[in-house]
Amino acid sequence: MEFRKALSDDADSIMEIYRQAQACLKARGVNQWQNGYPNPQIVERDIASEHALVCTLDGLIGGVFVLSFDHEANYDRIYSGKWISSAEYGVIHRIAVTDTVRGQGVGSAILSKAQQLCIASGIHSIRVDTHRDNKPMQSLLQKNQFTLCGVIYLEDQSERLAYEKLF
Repeated sequence: MEFRKALSDDADSIMEIYRQAQACLKARGVNQWQNGYPNPQIVERDIASEHALVCTLDGLIGGVFVLSFDHEANYDRIYSGKWISSAEYGVIHRIAVTDTVRGQGVGSAILSKAQQLCIASGIHSIRVDTHRDNKPMQSLLQKNQFTLCGVIYLEDQSERLAYEKLF
């Protein structure tokens, strides 16, 4: 398994991974990513900002995620809890894996890589959020020692469970 920054040529493969994730969420009754998000414009923006990374297995893209060290305005207010740290943090967004590798540890490998990249940048905290009904993502986060900190709201007022991990 190898990780690298996503390239413009990866956009179609990344969108296919997101389409598979959307279908998987829909099949599980999770109303997350069911409104055309993420879309090709977001993927292109993620690639152009150099925040998108892909995980390759035998030369094929098996997973994607976004790791940013930019300020996340949606995390300024947290409800029904509090963040563990007030220090600088990395933010993981849009983590997804292909149907062919789902359940094979790629999600945990992505979280581990994100942590390594944070440490290399002198950051010792990662934050991430997910839909209340996205039990597989919640399980992945808990398995990887993320702590549920509370609830945040996105710009469209959608509720998300907020997690953080210190290292």
